[in-house]
Amino acid sequence: MASANQVTASSNAQPEVDLQRPPLQSALRAWGEVALLSFGGPTAQISVMHRVIVEERRWVAEDRFLHALNFCMLLPGPEAQQLATYLGWLLNGRIGGLLAGGLFILPGAVAILILSLIYATWQKTVAVEGVMFGLKCAIVAVIAQAVIRIGRKVLKTRLSVMLMAAAFAAIFFFHIPFPAIIFTAAIIGMIAGRMAVLGKNDDRVELDQHSQIHANARTQLLTLAVFLTLWFGPLLLLGVTLGWDHLLVQEGWFFSKAAVVTFGGAYAVLPYVGQQAVERFGWLTAGQMQDGLGLAETTPGPLIMVVQFVGFVAAYQNPGALPPWLAGVFGSLVTVWMTFVPSFMWVFVGAPYVEKLRRIPQLSSALTAITAAVVGVVLNLAVWFTLNTLFRGELKEVSQPFLVIDGQTWIAAHSLLPRDWSEFSWIAGGLTAVSAVLLLRLKWNLFAVLALSLAAGLLLSILALT
Repeated sequence: MASANQVTASSNAQPEVDLQRPPLQSALRAWGEVALLSFGGPTAQISVMHRVIVEERRWVAEDRFLHALNFCMLLPGPEAQQLATYLGWLLNGRIGGLLAGGLFILPGAVAILILSLIYATWQKTVAVEGVMFGLKCAIVAVIAQAVIRIGRKVLKTRLSVMLMAAAFAAIFFFHIPFPAIIFTAAIIGMIAGRMAVLGKNDDRVELDQHSQIHANARTQLLTLAVFLTLWFGPLLLLGVTLGWDHLLVQEGWFFSKAAVVTFGGAYAVLPYVGQQAVERFGWLTAGQMQDGLGLAETTPGPLIMVVQFVGFVAAYQNPGALPPWLAGVFGSLVTVWMTFVPSFMWVFVGAPYVEKLRRIPQLSSALTAITAAVVGVVLNLAVWFTLNTLFRGELKEVSQPFLVIDGQTWIAAHSLLPRDWSEFSWIAGGLTAVSAVLLLRLKWNLFAVLALSLAAGLLLSILALT
């Protein structure tokens, strides 16, 4: 999750300007530049946006940019894509918002679709297996970096640390659904806010008079109706046409639910998607889920695009009467639509009420608590990916009594552990350790680490060492 403080520094003095409305053609070129340079996760993407829109074009003032960023951090979904949508809306209205947000998604969506087709066709070849092996090792280090970054930003009080630990235990040991964890954390945060236990988030900024946007209730209701129709209309049509048990319909319902609970960005929602797609629905394996994250890390756009890979592989492997590649393309399109239409809706409907929302103290406390819980959820993701990467065999679930009353187990704790600890891969461990040192200690660029791990994995696979 990006911090407002990370985009405030600028070497150039900003003019006293609140908002300049460029021609749509100029805005289109700027948002195309942002889209093509949006690699490296939300922090890097927001920095690119800040440079292009605030520093170079000077279309938006610093305080207005921070205003938009803080609002987008309140929303479920990818905050960088929603920030692009919000700024595009400020500059050129709804058309500008649709173009900015859509362009932010488009390069990554096209890239993931092409990579998914390549992966599905040639995933069993030595070259592709080696590349994916190297990417998996690097991704363990990337997720560890995410845990550290978010943890340093959020875990500032004893209560926030306790929320983090409780969230990790809830999802790792007791398989509590991600939405339930988020809801519980929000309630605890609101109560703690009233008691002044959690404290204020230092990254929040006060809004000034330039940030107020007035809304027409009738217009906002119409906007909400239009986007709800766009969101669920295609899904209802698919259900009526193909049947409510069809895989594409199941994917649509699932990813629309995921779009509502994606507080904390992609790393937070991935455990939920992985838990449901792998363990509940059986659409793909844990290894394929890892492969998808590795591919998403190499493409521009929001990291949440990994769900597009999940939708593609699920439909490709369960095509029904369709050719597998065509089913995969349909699954990919359904997933992208159901994931991102609500992202536009949150911005277009909610932005005019930003001022009112930001002045509710309990809401800020609830969001601080949610972010603390998200650290625990991301830590669970790190453990899950690490175990699946470093051990060759499948993991097994081990159950231990947690609450025993009168000799009867009422609640059991479950944990995923290697079936055989001797199956530890020293090669995977070594490549993961090298990636971690380069990324966390030596501060190498993300793409340099990914490229090195990819090349190493390919070489090791050719030498039959993986």
